[in-house]
Order: sequence, then C-alpha cells, then structure tokens
Amino acid sequence: MRVPGIAADAWRFAFPLLAVALAGLLWLPWLAAIAAVLLVLTLWFFRDPERRLPEGEGLVTSAADGHVVWVREVEEPRWVGGRSVAVSVYLGLGDVHINRVPVSGEVVYRDYVAGSFRPASQPDVAETNERAYTGLRAGEHRVLVVQIAGRVARRIVTGAEVGDRFTRGERMGLIRFGSCTQVYLPAGSEVRVRTGERVRGGETVLGTLPR
Repeated sequence: MRVPGIAADAWRFAFPLLAVALAGLLWLPWLAAIAAVLLVLTLWFFRDPERRLPEGEGLVTSAADGHVVWVREVEEPRWVGGRSVAVSVYLGLGDVHINRVPVSGEVVYRDYVAGSFRPASQPDVAETNERAYTGLRAGEHRVLVVQIAGRVARRIVTGAEVGDRFTRGERMGLIRFGSCTQVYLPAGSEVRVRTGERVRGGETVLGTLPR
C-alpha cells in the first residue's frame, strides 16, 4: 500500500530543484550543478524500498529504519491503557523515512499534539515535540505508534485514519529529515531488540505480543 501524500511530499521539494537545474544549464552552470546534487539527495531521502516481511504469529516489527535509542517499561494512558513496553527508534538523515505499521489490525485511535522541535535523539521528545499518535487494535491487543518530529523535521505525514485496516509492514506515513518513531506494546510482550541496535522498518522484529 502506498500512502497518499508521500509521493506528493517528495515532489514538492524536487520540482523547484529540477526547475533551477534546468534553468541553470542555460545561464549559470554552477547553480545547475548545485541544484542537481540537491535534487538527487532529495529523491534519495524520499526513497521507498520494498521490504521482505517476516512471517509468524504475534510478531511486532519496527515502524521505522534507524537505531534503538531505548527500550523501557512505561505507563501509556492514551491507548494501551496501562503498563507498556516501549521501543524508541531514532531516524537519522541517511535512514529511510517511511513509517510502517508494526502489527496487523485496525486503526482505532488517532491524535495530534503540537509541540517544539528539539533534536529527536533526546530521550524525552515524546513529551515535548510535535507528534502524531496512531492506535491499532491487533486482535485483543492494543499497540500504539508515535511519530515524533525533530529539529529539522517539520512535517509529519500520516496516511492512517480511524477505521482503516492494515497488514503488518504496510506503509502508514513518514516524517521529514530526521525524526523519532516509538512503538508501545502491551505489558507481557517479549522484546527482541536492545538499545543501540539497528532496525529496518517492516523487517526487524521488535518483539511478540502476549499469547
């Protein structure tokens, strides 16, 4: 599934650079060269590779590419409704920025909170920065995905709406230019990743839901 708005978001940046590159070929070759480099980097940033999804019952896969900043047991009152195991993943500029749903299920909860734009690698950005919440019901379990904007990222794109049904690994949106994505699992889930580990959206298994 391709989430509406991702391609448009990419070309909104790419078209002006393409126009400058073409115009520069006629009058300012050095400007054309700079615009061409920025165009390539922009298209590379918005790349959207296919992923090989792991098979298995109750698996929770990473919602994003990046590295694990922390794994914690926390209270999550918005959607999970109590004790939760949370995995926070930081996306650097070089990572794929497409976000994917970590479990198969229905979107039941959505919310957006305006906030600041502190570096997304800091541990407390979930309480301070601009963020979007997507709550999924996977059978009897509740799983929450939080997309958090960073210092450079100023736009969160979420294609998931209440009532939508997703299969684990499907695309749900993206965050531009450096960000953080967190997945909250219900208490009793088994976590299979550790702090500092590299993960790939849709491919890396974060853990398994309680049986």
